[in-house]
Amino acid sequence: MNKNKLIGLVFFITQYANAYESANQKFDLELLTQQEEIIWGFDFLPDKKIIFSERSGALKLLNMDTHDVIAIKNMPAILIEGESGLLDVIVHPRFEETHWIYFTHSILQPNGKPTTCLSRAELVNDSLQNVQVLFTAFENNTEGSRIVFDNEGHLFMSLGERNEREKVQSLSYDNGKIVRLNEDGSIPDDNPFVNIIDARSEIWSLGHRNSQGLAIDKSGVLWQSEFGPLGGDEINIIKAGKNYGWPIITYGREYNGLPIGEGFTKKGIEQPITYYVPSISPSGIGFYNGEKFPNWKGNLFVSALSGQQLRRLVIENHQVIYQEKLLEDLKWRFRHVREGSDGTLYFSTDNGKLVRIIPSKL
Repeated sequence: MNKNKLIGLVFFITQYANAYESANQKFDLELLTQQEEIIWGFDFLPDKKIIFSERSGALKLLNMDTHDVIAIKNMPAILIEGESGLLDVIVHPRFEETHWIYFTHSILQPNGKPTTCLSRAELVNDSLQNVQVLFTAFENNTEGSRIVFDNEGHLFMSLGERNEREKVQSLSYDNGKIVRLNEDGSIPDDNPFVNIIDARSEIWSLGHRNSQGLAIDKSGVLWQSEFGPLGGDEINIIKAGKNYGWPIITYGREYNGLPIGEGFTKKGIEQPITYYVPSISPSGIGFYNGEKFPNWKGNLFVSALSGQQLRRLVIENHQVIYQEKLLEDLKWRFRHVREGSDGTLYFSTDNGKLVRIIPSKL
């Protein structure tokens, strides 16, 4: 590591050391890297490296011991414009056997519209090999996207509505949906709409606006975060075949202040576990179940963009019983958060930071 990088890291730790406390637990921040682009997603490799994605199109590897960062070679073509780009990245649960990594990204379709793909590739040293496009959303779905594995050989992928509200409630389109796939991109036989005529068989749930967070708790339940328009951000528990309402019901309003849809509730449509008015723009979410912060066990952490905070949610019987705002004073847009393989908590930001939360040394 070069001298300037080391000085920066030491300064950061000194500046914020012992500055924070939550649930009677003091914690410090450790800056792992400072990049120039939005760090959308990240995951942990077994050799003490972190793989992370930048929306501008680069996949990179961070060495946890040296803090050196290198760009991964042989990336596929990615559409970079507006909210389109390279999105989430996760490591296959059996990476040491498969060497697979999975990532979502934007492409330009033959019809001239962007959409979202799920790809996978073998990561060999610092290069991608055997790149495969496993799934392409139908049809215009580029916006926020997150992917997560369950414990049964499936993965879930969220897809935005991309300002095409009329498609969100239609099972003929992937807009505003969460889809469920096998690890090879094929469709599971027990998906809820596989036997419905004209329905997309990959759909798991519908009625979403812009889902940028997915996480599975210890009991196997899928949780999701979702942007509303002007207010109405949601945290949901996602169930097979359920409708989450957008744009029929919402706690948000149009950006000009006018109401949307039919109100706040409707029979047959799911209600959020919690919602936010005004908006906090909840992006990535992650459960903490480690040993380093025992008072955080089972808590859901939410990275907020416009809210410029990490939010800690205490969950009991699948209900939110308490919420706490963390790190508001930093004025950062928090993009993603998740527990690390070392039992600490990590987050990324839109100003290119990847940070570890560690127990205070003081």
